[in-house]
Amino acid sequence: MHPYNYTYINMIADLNYQNIFKSFSKQKILIIGDVMVDSYIWGKVDRISPEAPVPVVVVNKRENRPGGAANVALNILALGAEPILCSVIGNDAKGDELLDIFGELAITDKGIYRSENRITTTKFRIIGNNMQMLRVDDETTESLNEEENEIFISKIESILNQNRIGCIVFQDYDKGVITPKLIDRITSMANEMNIPTAVDPKKRNFCNYKNVSLFKPNLKELREGMETEIDPANIEDITTAIDKLHDTQNIRMVLTTLSDKGVLISYNSKNEQRKNHHIPAHLRYIADVSGAGDTVIGAAAMCLALDMKPYDLAYISNLAGGLVCEHVGVVPIDKKRLLKELKLAKYKINNDI
Repeated sequence: MHPYNYTYINMIADLNYQNIFKSFSKQKILIIGDVMVDSYIWGKVDRISPEAPVPVVVVNKRENRPGGAANVALNILALGAEPILCSVIGNDAKGDELLDIFGELAITDKGIYRSENRITTTKFRIIGNNMQMLRVDDETTESLNEEENEIFISKIESILNQNRIGCIVFQDYDKGVITPKLIDRITSMANEMNIPTAVDPKKRNFCNYKNVSLFKPNLKELREGMETEIDPANIEDITTAIDKLHDTQNIRMVLTTLSDKGVLISYNSKNEQRKNHHIPAHLRYIADVSGAGDTVIGAAAMCLALDMKPYDLAYISNLAGGLVCEHVGVVPIDKKRLLKELKLAKYKINNDI
């Protein structure tokens, strides 16, 4: 018996995925969070250094990609919608490079604030023989000061007032761009405007997200955020922590990613009964899990914008996250591939997984 055997729905998807994907193109999604440059050094390894017991990577390619919350924007763009990215970067060379990339991708920079007090976060990844050998992070993790925090919040509020937004994503990497004051102000405004909100949390602000539509922790984040031990093989441990999260933070849906076990979606039904559905991962070759969470929250945000049912949202998001794991490095979802697999895959959840 699978360790996540629980109460499931048994159904075959009758969704018209073609029409759903067409509807994606009508959406504007606001993404708030920490952006960064994903800097890749690709090369070949065929010897060990004589200076230390480490591989020598002979460089054959360098590449900069937008990362962090910017990768969520890339996934939103890849799914056909318009991303509006709101973040704070440094007034530095890496910030210039990031804005140049946004320009090439036709991603607006109207939500980007440049600070004289911060550097642009950069993650340097060294890839040898198609395997990640090392990562070096150059970053600031202090929260925005009060003045810049207010400027940034006002910029976001202005964008919300001037655009019809389908969903707001809080993509939190604990780098200091998202603050408790920002969360409170923007969540309150979103609820007043009936805009759904989706959160990809980290530890610092985990308990500050109240009254949001969807919360997407992984097991490690759930354990640390709720300060409780969780046995990954024990469904009761997981659902107990999720129930506490629902009740203390008044969250409509909790989408917990379970790595190679898939996802668990928990929500309150119309009669206020708590429901949990486990959707197992699709078997596939895993090359790199980097950025999979960005893809999951991006797909979930698109489904929220269309007011899709929780289990349909979870199914699509789960499949999207798995597909990007087949690639080395952080890459956005391939819309055509996702649509093809959704059409082919039968949406079947039963007691024998």
